[in-house]
Amino acid sequence: MACLRAVQTLNLPDWFIAAGFVRNAIWDHLHHLPMTPLNDADVVYFDPNDCSLVTEAHYVALLQQQLPMINWDVKNQARMHLKHQHLPYKNSADAISRWVEVPTCVGVRLTVDNQFIFTAAYGLEHNWSLHVSINPHYPRPAIYQQRIRDKNWQVLWPRLIIFTADYS
Repeated sequence: MACLRAVQTLNLPDWFIAAGFVRNAIWDHLHHLPMTPLNDADVVYFDPNDCSLVTEAHYVALLQQQLPMINWDVKNQARMHLKHQHLPYKNSADAISRWVEVPTCVGVRLTVDNQFIFTAAYGLEHNWSLHVSINPHYPRPAIYQQRIRDKNWQVLWPRLIIFTADYS
């Protein structure tokens, strides 16, 4: 909640804390684990009027002031399509829907009246069923396989079922 409240204070347009922030919390719960440390907190927002890296760095600095123990990663999704060689994203949810693994395509934000808004283009069933599969709409098998190797998720969450990427 502290992370969500910190990001909420920035009044970013169309924002979410995404990826492992949500995914890992679900997997921790299903494995009866305390919250595992996050590598980073992925904050995404969508502002086509200011795609400056300086602005993103400013938001990171503001978040670091509030919660210095968190490794904040703030990215404006209005520019990230260029990095991934996609067509321009329509909004933050559209960008999140194109991430590598299905259970990573999730995000949450806190409204001004403290309600949760989730985005999960493929639903949360994969997360709750402990299934990890490649994003079928934007398959990047080499990246998927590398992330599965590098992240070593099955050590932290041994009940995960990781499906191979069969896209040649």
